[in-house]
Amino acid sequence: MHAVLTGFLPIWTITALGWLGGRHHLLGEGAQHVLGRFAFTFAMPSLLFLTMSTSHVADLATAGVGVFAASLVAVFLVGLALSRWVFHRRQADQAIGAMSAGYVNSANLGIPVAVHVLHDTAFVIAAALFQMLFVTPLILVLIDLDTHRGAGDLWARMLRLPFRNPVIAASAAGLVVAALGKGDRLPGELTSTLHLLGGAAVPTALFALGMSLNARTRPSPAGRTERRVLVTLKVAVQPLVAYVLARYGVGLHGHALFAVVMCAGLPTAQNAFIYASEYGLDTDLPRDTVLLSTLLSMASLSLIAYLLA
Repeated sequence: MHAVLTGFLPIWTITALGWLGGRHHLLGEGAQHVLGRFAFTFAMPSLLFLTMSTSHVADLATAGVGVFAASLVAVFLVGLALSRWVFHRRQADQAIGAMSAGYVNSANLGIPVAVHVLHDTAFVIAAALFQMLFVTPLILVLIDLDTHRGAGDLWARMLRLPFRNPVIAASAAGLVVAALGKGDRLPGELTSTLHLLGGAAVPTALFALGMSLNARTRPSPAGRTERRVLVTLKVAVQPLVAYVLARYGVGLHGHALFAVVMCAGLPTAQNAFIYASEYGLDTDLPRDTVLLSTLLSMASLSLIAYLLA
């Protein structure tokens, strides 16, 4: 339990500081939007480029990562379907709802939990790589297709998307560097600058998330139901699906099984809130899902550790 709490403490502290700063207007009007844009435009792309440039796509070719990917995709599709046909969201918000249900916080929470609980970061890094390579582009494409609907030729717009979206552009550039085998040979002046910018991604996103709590209003009954469903998918259904697939589908056991289920049980990443904010979508749903799933996963991850460690 203590090891899990160690990973959560920085998240709650920075979010609380963001709430405090917004409550007393310490950063002035519009600070939340500016911080969100900074994270999306500069900090996250820097972090993603550094991660991708030293990545090994071959690390994804394991049974454990395959099971994690299958559990994420399954829950993502369920979240997408529910957002469309049950909660009647527009396409862009459907993508955010599905992301809230299945996209795990593999970076600022996954890595500390992996260090303190799994004693090995290899699996969570591979899981993060899968999300960045396949899930993030899908989400941003779904959002872009809706928010720019009718804005010229569809295929031309899709071809320009990597150049218009800093998250996709930075990831693609990092993959090119990795494919060329140059990830460890980049100039120190460049990598040190990117490390500084990338290091600001998580705290900036969490601070903006905390500031948004000051504008929180009580959701409607349907909104509360939607939040409960998405949070349940994230903290209960996704790790359960991962367990069944890993244990009975591919026969994983011991530490390998533990790693898959623990990673699948991580709460919603704050990226969902940042993406919604950047595209002018409903930020209340991803904000509440991030906070509720993070709170509840303290108990669910501790239970997973107790049962499987």
